[in-house]
Amino acid sequence: MNYEAKNALYIARVEAGLRALLPEAQAVWEDGKIPQGLCESMRYSLLAGGKRVRPVLLLATADMLNVDLQEALCPACALEMIHTYSLIHDDLPGMDDDDLRRGKPTNHRVYGVGPAILAGDGLLNFAFECMLQNAMRYPQHLEGHVRAMAVIAARAGVTGMIAGQSIDLLYEHRQMDEAALSYIHRHKTADLLTAPLLAAASIAGSDEPTLRALETFGQSVGIAFQIQDDLLDIEGDAASLGKATGMDAERGKMTWPALYGVRRAHDMADALWSQALASLDIFGEQADYLRAFVQNLRARRA
Repeated sequence: MNYEAKNALYIARVEAGLRALLPEAQAVWEDGKIPQGLCESMRYSLLAGGKRVRPVLLLATADMLNVDLQEALCPACALEMIHTYSLIHDDLPGMDDDDLRRGKPTNHRVYGVGPAILAGDGLLNFAFECMLQNAMRYPQHLEGHVRAMAVIAARAGVTGMIAGQSIDLLYEHRQMDEAALSYIHRHKTADLLTAPLLAAASIAGSDEPTLRALETFGQSVGIAFQIQDDLLDIEGDAASLGKATGMDAERGKMTWPALYGVRRAHDMADALWSQALASLDIFGEQADYLRAFVQNLRARRA
């Protein structure tokens, strides 16, 4: 199966999984059910489209390591819920105050700030509820699922993505150096791209060399992805990206192009893409999907 067909298969599984886990609410409120307004707000952002990069990475890595895709689907969908919660909160007036996300008005522009906060909180908590219930369905792999949840919690939490976001806010009106910028992007972006790889490997019971290779791959792709995102904010267009461009410069935000210039930022991203590809050598042809994934991500214009 070629890359496009396999990618479409993974995305279709994720989309179906998300809709199955979070169906439309039928009542304004009912014990044991998500209230209708909250559910609508959660679904609005969760089902707004996007590339589904993180859950696809989890499924692809699970596939590569011979984990049953049905067993890996719930953690993959949960990771997309966590990613979506972070986007909802990132767009709030107290953070980036953005009006567009994935080509649609941001959650708080549609439902209000309070409901948007609750939608994000709801997605985060529901993600772990889903993963815990899924883990209990596979008692033979329970330890692997617990390790996967621990990985996701750490990479999305107070030493991972949230840590990166907090330092990003700290430096919003301060001069930032390379060390601070690297810390922010390793944790704010790369950790949530590394999480699906290590989560799948945890379920598979993989050895240390495998975990190290996937860590290198995830961190390299994550930083390269962020540098590319910074460059697209300069070189891209709002229609393709589904969000406003030029916002980083308007806010005076430090980025890789702002720190090093556009040409050097491109060179840095290229080196990281190459490092990511080299880290896959130990997997042989089993990693062909991940290699194609890197090449497609590298070529993106949105």
